[in-house]
Amino acid sequence: MSQNRRRFNRRSGTRAMKLDFISREAPVLIAGPTASGKSSLAMELAARDGRLIVNADALQVYGNWRILTARPSPADEAAQPHALYGHIARDQTYSVGHWLRDVTPLLTRPVVVVGGTGLNFTALTRGLAEIPDTPPKVRSLADARIATEGRAALLAELDPETATRIDPLNGVRVQRAWEVLQATGRGLASWQDDTPAPLLPMTSAEALVLRPEVDWLNARIDRRFNQMLTEGALDEARENLGDWNPKLPSSRAIGAPELIAHLRDETSLETAIAGATLASRQYAKRQRTWFRSNMLGWTQLSLP
Repeated sequence: MSQNRRRFNRRSGTRAMKLDFISREAPVLIAGPTASGKSSLAMELAARDGRLIVNADALQVYGNWRILTARPSPADEAAQPHALYGHIARDQTYSVGHWLRDVTPLLTRPVVVVGGTGLNFTALTRGLAEIPDTPPKVRSLADARIATEGRAALLAELDPETATRIDPLNGVRVQRAWEVLQATGRGLASWQDDTPAPLLPMTSAEALVLRPEVDWLNARIDRRFNQMLTEGALDEARENLGDWNPKLPSSRAIGAPELIAHLRDETSLETAIAGATLASRQYAKRQRTWFRSNMLGWTQLSLP
């Protein structure tokens, strides 16, 4: 798809006309930062075209967080068909590879794939290296070394090609690259160079990335978190308090550590809210940066 920028006013009274440029036949991909209106747009397209809404967000797969990860509500799920939401237990890992395998059979029908996890979209449209799973012993050793030595120690042991490609400030990616090298004897870059053909090439999809104005998005983030509290986010965190494990992937839900800290009487609710909204804004900033660097060929929708 050619790079292009479209203005999309979601407050307009002519939304149906605004959707006319989006294909009715091709699979539609919608990426964008948190709170940017992705799910609402996906619902409109699903209603217009009879599409299945497929989740491409790494945190919305976990069943223990609905409110805090902004998963579709039960009413939304009843109104339009949804897939790959809340189907993973809190203590399970769920990689890009798992997601790609789960999404494969769903592409036989009209879909709109929506989420904020860029790696899922690149795996779908560019292919994913078929790297063996990391053995538990290697994962445990990596966890221990990250905790005691930090990511720099693992980064220093990567093969040169991988070290030049990876984001050195992203501890999760550094650890993953180190685990791959230890488990397989091959660097992550070598595996990536053997990436098979993509499941859904860009030429076969309508790829959209939402690019909202920063002030507009930050205001929405703040309002949405307050709405989450009204809808029961604190009760949801309380349900996760008993066996809370910050090392689990599901515990990366934005705002979860802050609310858990409040429930443990480690901080006030006001401080927890401020920390959670700040974390959401920072996460959105990282997403925007990633999309700018990796989705140059996607049609950009400017909001509001």
